[in-house]
Amino acid sequence: MTDTSTSTSMQNQSKDRPSTGGGASGSLARLETDKGVTSISEDVVGKIAAIAAREVEGVESLGGAISGALSSVVGRIRGDEHKTAGVGVEVGTKQAAVDLSMTIRYPASIMDVTGAVRQNVIDRIETMTGLEVVEVNIAVNDLAFPGGDQDQNTGRVE
Repeated sequence: MTDTSTSTSMQNQSKDRPSTGGGASGSLARLETDKGVTSISEDVVGKIAAIAAREVEGVESLGGAISGALSSVVGRIRGDEHKTAGVGVEVGTKQAAVDLSMTIRYPASIMDVTGAVRQNVIDRIETMTGLEVVEVNIAVNDLAFPGGDQDQNTGRVE
């Protein structure tokens, strides 16, 4: 049985992050209908966000350099479908908030790419889970250059 006060407070939030009931990793979203309850793991919402972000042209990878390296090792062991490095989610009973960190391909417009990522993540999560996405925060940590050199000092005007 769901605590109705939590449910009501989640519905009334507009821009506040959803409460996860203690902030523990692996929280569940509980979607109740008159026919039953559906529980959605925070991990599932994170995977949806990761896939949706990677679908956008101009996104090179999620996470930073260290998390990207660790993610590639884990990906080789467990498979690419488990790559959620650079994704953090919080889920409540009716809402979700997402934090992403990523590398953008040069010379893509950072504002255009992050806007498209934000909209795609919101669309995918809301369509697939029924949760309202109240925010998608994006940190751009690096640029990826053609040829694979991440630390080029190109474009300097002299």
